Amino acid sequence: MSARLNREDFDKYMVPCFSPAPFIPVKASGSRVWDQQDKEYIDLAGGIAVNALGHANPHLAEALKAQIDRLWHIGNGYTNEPVLQLAKTLVESTFADKVFFCNSGAEANEAALKLARKYALERYGKEKSEIIAFKNAFHGRTLFTVTVGGQPKYSADYAPLPGDITHLPYNDLQAVSDHISERTCAIIVEPIIGEGGVRPADAAFLQGLRQLCDRYHATLIFDEVQTGAGRTGSLYACQQYGVEPDILTSAKGLGGGFPVGAMLTRDAWAQVFQPGTHGTTFGGNPLAATVANSVLAQLDSALLQGVKARHGWIVERLAALNTQYGVFSDIRGAGLLIGAELATPYSGKAKTLTNLAAEEGVIALIAGPDVLRLTPALNIPFSDLETAFVRLERAIARFVG
Repeated sequence: MSARLNREDFDKYMVPCFSPAPFIPVKASGSRVWDQQDKEYIDLAGGIAVNALGHANPHLAEALKAQIDRLWHIGNGYTNEPVLQLAKTLVESTFADKVFFCNSGAEANEAALKLARKYALERYGKEKSEIIAFKNAFHGRTLFTVTVGGQPKYSADYAPLPGDITHLPYNDLQAVSDHISERTCAIIVEPIIGEGGVRPADAAFLQGLRQLCDRYHATLIFDEVQTGAGRTGSLYACQQYGVEPDILTSAKGLGGGFPVGAMLTRDAWAQVFQPGTHGTTFGGNPLAATVANSVLAQLDSALLQGVKARHGWIVERLAALNTQYGVFSDIRGAGLLIGAELATPYSGKAKTLTNLAAEEGVIALIAGPDVLRLTPALNIPFSDLETAFVRLERAIARFVG
């Protein structure tokens, strides 16, 4: 079938929400991908931080195959054993008391924002409805989440937008302190802004948000869709900052490539959602929960230490390339969420660089027009990294030449 289909068929049959690469991947294993012409790529994108344990991970495949022979879908009028185990593991590993499962990060954030509004309404009244979010943030593509995200280019065409949402500068605690009031029902924040340029939060900023939320009885929501499931070297980034939110959202790497989302929360908030107030058809299905259970079982201390080691290796190699080619102005991030901002002469050309990288056999990402983003599998072999950086250097040499 793949031999008869090509990139032009996307333009012919698909709604053009995306502009896919000219090549079509057909096979993958670990951190290596092959296209229709059998060209090999090293994957430093990980499906946008999704394939946390690589492609076709044998442990995930074995778990999924076993569940396929047992139970696929039963509906939310029932529960199932895999989802109960997944909830138990997440609760016992985090601040949370309860978990709501869905299918994506956008759905998890939608649930979190709805829960925060409903919690404020029931506890404090209808006037307490403002949501504080941050410029350049990204929280999803539903109408609510795209409005809360701090990038108007994604929301402006869909007005009228949900109201009572305020966007403030990221990492600016004084701006939040000056603005927050008793009307504020929630603050939503990414510990590391992902799509908006891979910008880590200062510890004092997140700790200050916690204190302000406590003072004004506002819900603190951590969007860990991209930073969660081991991406930064701990199960969730908040554990490295020493800050506990009231709600945390997770997706992407949690399913290791299988669609799953989760909203973790404290019991006082959880009780606001009763039968009929929120729901999902496919969320928490046995297949997704089984794969997520297998992902979490592999996120042990050795693997997380390996994430930190790989971070150091990648940053060192990016710095060495920069010394030679002068292509970056900043290299930042945590764990295996790394951003390299292009120097001024190359501003706006991140996509050009990733296109050249693909030609050389490396799959990479951008985070806005100026930032090269790397989110490889957490267990990517160092030998694959070596090969990838030989190829990336060829791409950079072409890029600056």
